[in-house]
Amino acid sequence: MTEPATNVYIAGVGAYTPERVVTNEDFEKTLDTSDEWITQRTGIKERHYVADGQVTSDMAFEASKKALKAASLEPADIDLIVVATATPDMVFPSTACLTQAKLGAADAVCFDIVAGCTGFLYALVTASQFVKQGTARNALVIGAEILTRFTDMTDRTSCVLFGDGAGAVVLKPCGPERGIIRSLLGADGTLARLLDMPAGGSKMPPSHETVDQRLHVITMQGRKVYVNAVKAMGDSIVKVIEDAGFQGSDLDILFPHQANIRIIQSVAERAGLPMEKVFVNIQKYGNTSAASIPIALAEAVEAGRVDEGMLVGMVAFGAGFTWGAALIRW
Repeated sequence: MTEPATNVYIAGVGAYTPERVVTNEDFEKTLDTSDEWITQRTGIKERHYVADGQVTSDMAFEASKKALKAASLEPADIDLIVVATATPDMVFPSTACLTQAKLGAADAVCFDIVAGCTGFLYALVTASQFVKQGTARNALVIGAEILTRFTDMTDRTSCVLFGDGAGAVVLKPCGPERGIIRSLLGADGTLARLLDMPAGGSKMPPSHETVDQRLHVITMQGRKVYVNAVKAMGDSIVKVIEDAGFQGSDLDILFPHQANIRIIQSVAERAGLPMEKVFVNIQKYGNTSAASIPIALAEAVEAGRVDEGMLVGMVAFGAGFTWGAALIRW
C-alpha cells in the first residue's frame, strides 16, 4: 500500500473500434428504414462491428495498450484493472481478468462492473477510490462492449443504435491542482424492466425456449428510456457542477454518453452549454454503451480538444436505471 493521494487524475487515454463499418445505407438493404429516418431521430450515420471471433477482452486489450503508452507505463506497473461491460466474454471469469492475462499485468487486482451505459463512470469513480486511499498506485479503467451480438437485428427501432468498441484510461495520484473534482452516481432499480436483456442469467437460464422466444437480446421501451435519460443526465451534470462551486459556463468541454443526439442536445441546454462545448461523435460510432465516453475522450485528446487546466465534464445514463456525472480538472 502506498501513501494516500490528495487527488486522482487521468494520466493516459486510449480507444479501439473494430475495422468493419456499418452505415445507415447498409440497413436500408434489410430493413424498412432510411438514412434520413435514422439520422434525424438518432444522429447516427455509421457504427463499427466486431469481426467473427473477436471478443470484448480483445478490444479492451487494444484500448489499454494505447492508454498505457500515453501514460508512459508498462503492464507490470498496473495495480488495478476495472472493466465496465454488460457484454463480457463469458459469465465468468471477469473480462478484467481475461484482459489482465492478455496484457501481462500480473500484479493487478481485477474485477468487472455492470452498470449499463453508465458503467465507465461507475468504474472511474470506484477505481479512483483505490488510488486515492493508496491501495493502488496505477489503475486501468476500461469501458468495452459488443452490443451488436445482443441486438435484435429485425427490430428497426433498436438495431440501428448500437456499435462496438472500447476505451481505456489510466488513473494516477496527484496533488490538489488537478484531477477528479467531484462525482455523482445514482440508480433506480424499480425501472429496470424498461431496458434489459431478459434471459441468460439465473432467473432465465439459456434454453431452447429462451432462444426461440428471442429473449437473449436487448429490449427497451424507447420513449420512457429517453425521458428518464434526459432528466437524469441533465440533473446530474448540473448538480456536479454546482456542488463543486462552478456554473455551467465554466465548463470547457462536456463528454456525454453518446446514445442519441436529441438527448445530448437536451442535456447541453439543461446545463447552459452551447453545443460547441459538447463533444459529439455519435455519428461515427453509435451507442457503444460503457465504451462511449472513453472513446470520445480519447478522440478529443488526440484531436487537441482537451488541454491542461480545462474543466472537463462527463455524464451518462444506462440500464438499471443508472446514471452518473464527473467533473475533472485536466
